[in-house]
Amino acid sequence: MIDKALTALTEPRRREILHLIRHGELPSSAIASHFDITAPAISQHLKVLEEAGLVVVRRAGTKRYYGVRREGFAELMTYIGSFWDDSLLRLKEAAEEEERRIQESDD
Repeated sequence: MIDKALTALTEPRRREILHLIRHGELPSSAIASHFDITAPAISQHLKVLEEAGLVVVRRAGTKRYYGVRREGFAELMTYIGSFWDDSLLRLKEAAEEEERRIQESDD
């Protein structure tokens, strides 16, 4: 799912869609009104975001409401955070090693 999420986020319009719905769900027509492309093109972007696990869809009658799927972003944050955690650990180890070398050279 992480691969699909990362791929979905590479498209600027999809990131803009997520920005629009970050505080609450919107119907697809309201989302489409913010763009200068066709409604079917927006529907395709929404489908990609849904398949990537970044949005959820709620149907009410003939309308579809799209909202951010927080769990999808939590998974993405965990994945990205693992790189950050590794970097911090390596930095800590390098600093400790440098401190040991300095102490040994002072002796």
